[in-house]
Amino acid sequence: MTGTGDYSGQRLARLEALAARLPEHGLSARLLGTDDPVLSVWHPGTGRQTIVFATPAKEGWMFLWAPGGQESADDPGRAAELIRRTLSRHP
Repeated sequence: MTGTGDYSGQRLARLEALAARLPEHGLSARLLGTDDPVLSVWHPGTGRQTIVFATPAKEGWMFLWAPGGQESADDPGRAAELIRRTLSRHP
């Protein structure tokens, strides 16, 4: 059984991998929290922002963000592109 520290470390590693890919898509980000980190992401051009969570799922880890976004944490580049699309849309 994994401890809370292992779980938080795995979550952090996945969020860091995503954060590293976001600038390629014109997005900015900042990690928030320590025990249960999340990623605050914003689009400098539109001013839109979202919070990205990394959570375990049946088949690995998933990134989740509002409104309704999700992608496998195995593909942070794809997740970054989908988040860019979400934040590029004007309300």
